[in-house]
Amino acid sequence: MPAVQYVVEGGSKLRGSIRPSGNKNAALPIVAAALISENPVHLDNVPRIRDLETLVELIRSTGAEIQWTGQNSLDIHAKEVHSRQLDPALCARIRASILLAAPLLHRCGEITLPPPGGDVIGRRRLDTHFLALEQLGAKVRVDDKFHLTASGFTGADVFLDEPSVTATENALVAAAAAKGVTILRNAASEPHVQDLAQFLITLGARIEGVGTNTMTVHGGESIGSKAVSHTIGPDHIEVGSFIGLAAVTKSELRIEKAGIEHLRSTRMGFARLGIECREDGEDLIVPADQSLEIQSDIGGHVPKIEDQPWPAFPADTMSIAIVTATQCKGLVLMHEKMFESRLFFVDKLSTMGARIVLCDPHRALVSGPSRLRGANLESPDIRAGMALLIAALCADGTSVINNVGQIERGYERIDERLSALGATIKRVDDRRK
Repeated sequence: MPAVQYVVEGGSKLRGSIRPSGNKNAALPIVAAALISENPVHLDNVPRIRDLETLVELIRSTGAEIQWTGQNSLDIHAKEVHSRQLDPALCARIRASILLAAPLLHRCGEITLPPPGGDVIGRRRLDTHFLALEQLGAKVRVDDKFHLTASGFTGADVFLDEPSVTATENALVAAAAAKGVTILRNAASEPHVQDLAQFLITLGARIEGVGTNTMTVHGGESIGSKAVSHTIGPDHIEVGSFIGLAAVTKSELRIEKAGIEHLRSTRMGFARLGIECREDGEDLIVPADQSLEIQSDIGGHVPKIEDQPWPAFPADTMSIAIVTATQCKGLVLMHEKMFESRLFFVDKLSTMGARIVLCDPHRALVSGPSRLRGANLESPDIRAGMALLIAALCADGTSVINNVGQIERGYERIDERLSALGATIKRVDDRRK
């Protein structure tokens, strides 16, 4: 595949409306979970991004039928699932390959999973997945791959040793397919986990406690007994990206059908940077006339924005918030608690003129506002890549962003959608330059 880059001219005011794509982190587990049903599943509002395309290839390789029936619609019919081994090259592209563990184990009874890929943002342990599946009846053997066997899942009282999102999703799918009642404790409760739970309810499971960290799942034979349809909810991380984009470019943007019920912690974090939004029905409007003044803690102390498990400020929005803080007046400590390598992209912002001190792998002190200038940049992961794109759009001059395949793993047609708002972005194959 040719290497692709974005050439970005900064300084343009944006205007208009933009609708967030379907939630990437909901679509991936839901598409994987469709394999537990032998009947047709139709999904709408599925983001057409690289991670989803890779997952579609993986599912097709299992023998299930899967095809795009529209730009953002997928039909899945897993009447036949016969492959017990997955392509290591495809699995290495995405973290989400691990989400096939529970559904494939339910259908095949024995599977071999190569190590998953994904963003390089620090260690991302898989122990919680296998500890949960073992409590539900699976046996796990590990060498250079993961070998799992199970003669059916059985309900259990499961305590997750950390509130991992993807481990919760694997456990939730296994519990929906299990015989009997499962209690999942210390579960993640992010909007995408809630969306998966609603999909499993549509498939026939009965789940209590959706949106909390303790869910009771009544699984059984009725799961997947009929054809179903489900619509993926909006991506709250993309909404956070658009809030930051509007603020740093001093533009008014309307974010349509923003999923406002899931934005309280996001809006609270941006409010600490002096950015307020207003609601208009299902839409969120980011006004152009923001104060962009960081709100000090009581007594004039340096404020802190920190990510934590839901419903606190989302870890995937931290990179966006850091770029936004470079354009705000004052001093703020950004504390990334989840991943020890996620903040390393700030050296690229410093190259652009941002005043940032990386205190350690988890904390960065940002002093603003800084006048950013265009630079040659490299996208290290999905969220940092989007943050660099936002920085380039508010910078003086031209920026070239390489490795944009990382951005496009998580943001659908982002260059086209932002260009429609007035951004100057050219997507080019750098081999032809």
